[in-house]
Amino acid sequence: MHRFLALLVLLMGTSLAQPAPGQIQPVAPGTRTAPRLQTLALTPPLPEVKTVEVLSNGFVRAAHAIILLSGAQTTDGRATQLALLAAERTYRAAPDLLEVDVSVYRAKGYAGFGGPLPLLTLSVPRERLATVRTSVQTDQYDRIWINPQIDTPEVIAPPAKLLEKVPVFVGSRAEQLKQQLQQSLSHARGGVRGGLLFQGPSSRRQVALTFDDGPHPLYFPLVLDLLRRADVKATFFLIGRNAVAYPYFVQDLVRGGFEIANHTFHHVRLPSLSTLQIKTELSSTNTLLTQLGGQNVLYFRPPGGRYSTRVLNIARQLGLTTVFWTDDPGDFQNPGVETVEARFGKRLRPGGIILLHDNALDGLLALPDLLKVARQRGYTVTTVGALGR
Repeated sequence: MHRFLALLVLLMGTSLAQPAPGQIQPVAPGTRTAPRLQTLALTPPLPEVKTVEVLSNGFVRAAHAIILLSGAQTTDGRATQLALLAAERTYRAAPDLLEVDVSVYRAKGYAGFGGPLPLLTLSVPRERLATVRTSVQTDQYDRIWINPQIDTPEVIAPPAKLLEKVPVFVGSRAEQLKQQLQQSLSHARGGVRGGLLFQGPSSRRQVALTFDDGPHPLYFPLVLDLLRRADVKATFFLIGRNAVAYPYFVQDLVRGGFEIANHTFHHVRLPSLSTLQIKTELSSTNTLLTQLGGQNVLYFRPPGGRYSTRVLNIARQLGLTTVFWTDDPGDFQNPGVETVEARFGKRLRPGGIILLHDNALDGLLALPDLLKVARQRGYTVTTVGALGR
């Protein structure tokens, strides 16, 4: 884990030293309020545990424990011991769980997932429970991350109330016309046009499955479990700051043959940023994901679908193809599982690019049926990189 910590220091010293306007984590307006998740009570209770949420994907369940520490408690040793206790007692309360993940935060300034980074994160798959304590104590455990707590500013601003319905180009009228032509060519012929990918070739019944905004400590293991059951590969557009705190999830993706891609470091809308800020958002995420997964990052999706000529030029300079989508069922709006499924079925087409989120309940619950529908209609579901091969 030492190389991850060194890399975090580097990234925080670059991307966070120059705060950019925009939200860290996407917050969609939503058409419905997301339902409350089930919670577990630990025995005996741990006063520092704020909550233990439990979620099922229809086959298995996972849990995420959140621990809040006061200033006097925020040592690495105390955080580690509480994380281990929380994981053990969560399994005691629900032995059937696939995995327990723990996030330890400083109580002061805690703003949930997407706020200031945790002090420590720990992932304990059920098969690792018997050995996790010994492995952690001997510094041999590969599913723990300890924040070096660098005193640098976070990028926090009011969340933008913007839905990701369609890509939006920001620029002059002449630039807009040029982009419209490239988009029309992409939809007509498929494939990459001018560094952009709106749709794959329509010659085969093949679609790319993509997930934005991860990795999330509760949803991610359940999404991965469903994809493995269906023997389907997908592309994950990861937010850099989330990957920093949960590096083992990035490695799970690469080991599983999935594709990792760039969704900026802080999930900011890029067109209004300076050239240096845009470069930092993209290059920091590229560096991080390459170091964590050992896989070259080739694809990028701008948050909110907002892009400009400058954003495209910087992405191309970094060797990135900018990827959009054809099928957005709107899972992050909490419209209901049935609505997500109906929208998906209506928009499914050869060469399509499906947009889901790795932290949306409706998308998680609908995923098995979405894959079933695609299979019944004769589609191969694959990654962005494999689309059109």
